[in-house]
Amino acid sequence: MLHIYIDADACPVKQEVYRVARRYGLNVTLVSNMWMRTPDAPWITLEVVGDEPDAADDWIAAHVRKDDIVVTADIPLASRCLKEGASVLGPNGKPFSESNIGEAVATRDLLSDLRSAGEVTGGPPAFTNRDRSRFLQQLDEVVQTIRRAKRA
Repeated sequence: MLHIYIDADACPVKQEVYRVARRYGLNVTLVSNMWMRTPDAPWITLEVVGDEPDAADDWIAAHVRKDDIVVTADIPLASRCLKEGASVLGPNGKPFSESNIGEAVATRDLLSDLRSAGEVTGGPPAFTNRDRSRFLQQLDEVVQTIRRAKRA
């Protein structure tokens, strides 16, 4: 059954995931390094992992299956989940795919090298209502696409 996993520690679109999951009757698992408040619903689970680096990423990568959906801004995690056959969305609504993940990894590595060399590269752009709207629309489309493919 289609399942949504959220890399939850800094995810700004949890409420949007809940709305879509409720509409389609999907289970949601939030994976975090710390306890957080979640709606009291039997289809929402919070998985608290250790505080080791990448503990949440490792848990998600170990549990995700083909046709699941992962919500994360973490590019290495996105790459791992794509290899398992999952659909991956950034919180800004932009999908990660086999055709764009290589460029995303390369850009991430380049920016990391620049920061290590002392270059100021700035952070990600501010999260906007437009990002939230794009995410909601894209998540709905991904769910519908997976469901249609399973019926075919």
